[in-house]
Amino acid sequence: MRHPLDTLDWPISTDRLLLRRAAPDDLDATWAFRQLPETHEWITAATKTYDDYRERFLRADRLTDLLIVELDGRVIGDLTLRIQDAWAQAEVADQAEGVQGELGWTLDPAYGGKGYATEAVRALIDISFNKLGLRRVHADCFYDNEPSWRLMERVGMRREQHTVRDSLHRTKGWLDGLSYALLAEEWPAHE
Repeated sequence: MRHPLDTLDWPISTDRLLLRRAAPDDLDATWAFRQLPETHEWITAATKTYDDYRERFLRADRLTDLLIVELDGRVIGDLTLRIQDAWAQAEVADQAEGVQGELGWTLDPAYGGKGYATEAVRALIDISFNKLGLRRVHADCFYDNEPSWRLMERVGMRREQHTVRDSLHRTKGWLDGLSYALLAEEWPAHE
């Protein structure tokens, strides 16, 4: 079955950025910022060596959901869009197939504070709703990862859940978790 992202015309431009599908050649550029302490601390799977990262990055299922964020031809971050089924009762489960997306992002800290992450995630949400026809997007993070949840709020996502010490961090132990979401009808058409 063809992945929904395969149906779009790439690359997609924003005011300052270019979003495109990830390719094996993006390995070194993404490793450069993903291994930095500021990003390594919060990413879901923090590989310790380049070889481990290469093995994980080159998996077909990983590349399928990964988009690259470029600024003037330089890779400055990546985005993830995992298309998912919504929870549904058995009688209507077919109507819940592939209708929502889980969003993720990692930006090179050298490019932080300039609005690039906000611009890229807004574009990803717009792709999700206006090009792919999803009905809902969501994202999760540790409560301690304030830049991530602040970004979710900047792009208009709603905090739906604050859980108490339910999320296990690799070095910090059990932390609070946050879940944010946005429905297609809440997304302004002009975005």
